Amino acid sequence: MIDYSITNEYGYKEDYSYLDEVIKRVMTHENIKNASFSIVFVDNEKIQELNKNYRGIDRVTDVISFAFEDNMDFQFDDLRILGEIYICIPRMIEQAKEYGHSETRELAFLTVHGLLHLLGYDHMTKEDEEVMFKIQEEVLDEDERTRR
Repeated sequence: MIDYSITNEYGYKEDYSYLDEVIKRVMTHENIKNASFSIVFVDNEKIQELNKNYRGIDRVTDVISFAFEDNMDFQFDDLRILGEIYICIPRMIEQAKEYGHSETRELAFLTVHGLLHLLGYDHMTKEDEEVMFKIQEEVLDEDERTRR
């Protein structure tokens, strides 16, 4: 069972129901059967506050993940409690324009990126980045809506 919630604090008006399929593809790719996590859509101010308070970086960013398993094993009755993903909707919209693709593609990318962080992936080294980014592209390329 994959249990997740999306809290739209920002008030994003576009349909984002396709994220369900994106999330299922990540979980299938990673062979995750029982997990829980949350996604929160926020504005520039909220993401900057989180970035400053938790990463010591006083600027807006696109996505921040808080992986609960980084600190200890969060598991309850075989359900992994993965953590929280915060996605900055204004930054997502800007990046979609900058990169010349749809908001659907960019929001899916940020969701996959954040979810992979919750699952223990990172991009601190070139090798780790190659692994993580390869998975991102494989998952996103499986659907016409999220393909580049």
